[in-house]
Amino acid sequence: MTIPFRWDQVGSFLRPQELKEAREAYKQGKITKEALTAVEDKAIIALIEKQKEVGLKAVTDGEFRRRWWHLDFIAGLNGITVYDFETTAFGITTEAQGTYVSGKLSFNENHPFLDHFRFTKAHAGDAVAKQTIPGPNMIFLDSLILSKQYNENPVYETKAAFIEDLIATYRAAIQGFYDAGCRYLQLDDTSWGGLFDDRFRGLIADNGYDPDELIQEFGEITEAVLADKPEDLAVTFHFCKGNFQSKWLYDGSYDKIAERLLAIKQFDGFFLEFDDERSGSFEPLQHIQNQRIVLGLVTTKTPELEDKEVLKARIKEAAQYVPLNQLCLSPQCGFSSTHEGNKVSEEDQWKKFALIIETAKEVWGDTV
Repeated sequence: MTIPFRWDQVGSFLRPQELKEAREAYKQGKITKEALTAVEDKAIIALIEKQKEVGLKAVTDGEFRRRWWHLDFIAGLNGITVYDFETTAFGITTEAQGTYVSGKLSFNENHPFLDHFRFTKAHAGDAVAKQTIPGPNMIFLDSLILSKQYNENPVYETKAAFIEDLIATYRAAIQGFYDAGCRYLQLDDTSWGGLFDDRFRGLIADNGYDPDELIQEFGEITEAVLADKPEDLAVTFHFCKGNFQSKWLYDGSYDKIAERLLAIKQFDGFFLEFDDERSGSFEPLQHIQNQRIVLGLVTTKTPELEDKEVLKARIKEAAQYVPLNQLCLSPQCGFSSTHEGNKVSEEDQWKKFALIIETAKEVWGDTV
């Protein structure tokens, strides 16, 4: 059994209507936290069974307990403040939340995600329970480098002191999930997109940082975070260019970051987005070593079902740069990175997984 699996998933699923209604009722004070948790529990158990039924080897809780794919985890750390704001970054005006570093950063040993994982593992049965969390550079970029609040009131005397605590925080988090029984952990880290998107490179430079230097620093931070990970813990990396109600955030190809990113040996695999022309060619994948590349060829942003023969042709194209036995297939992102979900139906969601698994079996056989 090799992680990532030959057919795999990123992590989030569309929230059932019952769960959406319960979350809104809780927000309005109409039901208790316990009542909301009961609805979440029921929905997650049903989701796990559905994932196993369609043939997925790794199952998640669908991120059903989260509002955001990343903020809920970051908000649970010590030294982080969450705030509300309105954004137009994804091409629509919508309510959003952000975070900034407001104190000494450290891992909360009672972080709620630990119990969330234990619940998933308890109901996973013979499937592998997969846990997803945002990568460390999400905090570095969003909560410090680009944070107006942090830059107006910095709490660290030096960048080096912050990075030291960031690394320690993530090492403790990784050990915490391992102790909870996790053997498949994924770091979702879209911050790397800001290092090749021209608009964000400008914002980074305006705040006094060199985006090219950050490519090296992001790599060094990630390597340090993973330096002492347990040998039997598989850790993967996932990147997409933003996924909010079928909208994206970053533009550009992997050319600027691929050599440094794919040099991170501690990752067992890389989930990379290749669902449209914005991703560029597969050529940057030539920098991979002996890990697996999970090709995100099936989009979660639109309901149209991809053509199986086109997927096979794309896999063959990628195999010009990476040996076929190192390639895998998955959606390019989750189906619901935020609680609103993408502009697809649950039927569309499961049809796409059926296509992924059918295609993968025809390309690689039944070997996972």
